[in-house]
Amino acid sequence: MKKIIILILLLLLPFGTGLFVGYSFSISKKSNAENNFPVVNSEDDSNNQRTAIEEQISNSRQNGITKAVASVSPAVVGINVIEVREYQNPWGQMFGNDPFFKQFFGDQTYRQEVKGLGSGFIISEDGYILTNDHVAGNAAKIEVILTSGGKYNAKLVGTDLVSDIALLKIEGTNFPFAKLGNSNEIIIGEWVIALGNPFGLFEISDKPTVTVGVISAIEMNLRAEQGRYYRGMIQTDAAINSGNSGGPLVNSLGEVIGINSVIYTPNQGNIGLGFAIPINRVKTIMNELKKSGKVERNFWTGLDVQNIDAHIARYFKLDKTDGVIVTDVKPRSPADRAGFEVGDVITEVNGDKISDEESIKSVFSYAQAGQIMHIKIYRNKKYIDIDLKLEKRN
Repeated sequence: MKKIIILILLLLLPFGTGLFVGYSFSISKKSNAENNFPVVNSEDDSNNQRTAIEEQISNSRQNGITKAVASVSPAVVGINVIEVREYQNPWGQMFGNDPFFKQFFGDQTYRQEVKGLGSGFIISEDGYILTNDHVAGNAAKIEVILTSGGKYNAKLVGTDLVSDIALLKIEGTNFPFAKLGNSNEIIIGEWVIALGNPFGLFEISDKPTVTVGVISAIEMNLRAEQGRYYRGMIQTDAAINSGNSGGPLVNSLGEVIGINSVIYTPNQGNIGLGFAIPINRVKTIMNELKKSGKVERNFWTGLDVQNIDAHIARYFKLDKTDGVIVTDVKPRSPADRAGFEVGDVITEVNGDKISDEESIKSVFSYAQAGQIMHIKIYRNKKYIDIDLKLEKRN
């Protein structure tokens, strides 16, 4: 009996093994089909399998960031400039402008060419380019390098020191250009991309450098730097380094939402504190520059103000030293017609809080003749709203 059972098991073993192998092969084939990987039936199919896998991996790496970079990169340019700066001989400074010594030593000032670099981006197919005033505003010669490798001499159409915006033009047609977005729709925390020419690397590869970060904050008011006022700035932690100035800050849709302009750093390197000028403000300045080459800010108010210290606060019985106090109102001036009085404390202008003279200068720096400024003042222990129309200075 035992011999018969053993014989039956020996006969069934090959049959069971065949069933197991067939089932395993069926499962493996089904799994490959579900993962979209081709089944290799012969050595000749290996190249087809490799191609299919590479396509699948490539497709999985494409995202909003990579597509935005591919869309905007052709419009980004490197900018090389030559400025002519005037210097004073240190020995000449010892004698000032004394005409007696000038007859012996002559004019002790001399000029020297200084090279600089930065970034920019094309905004129209006929070659208009946006960048910073501190990149190209004082340049004697401007060279623009495209991603195609082409080099063009650029004309400075107009520049605005206050807003730190400059508009350039190169001759030609059918240039790739970047789409301008809406900086009023920015969301804190959304992904952004900074493109540009840090340390002149653009010239090595004819391609902009790309860094990625998020919107860290909006409406940031920075201190004025050499006559440039940075208000309502976009803060990002996308790396912005020397040479990135003038390049675009782009959202994940491939739209320019700002111009990279300022970094805060203790050591000339990036620490995650970069700032861009909102593109909606740039659009307004750009149109003025295109029209007349400058932004007209020749207005007057007829107001004299000063900071409030503890002594002034006590004299006028003020609870705090925030704001600025009006010390003079010129007769028949815009301020006089608006109803200002000496002793008024200005606390807000167009919704921006005023803490000192620097802050009110910063707010008025972007104003233009004909504009109406909405001003909140403190007078006789109550707040009053006054509208001040800025009139063109004769």
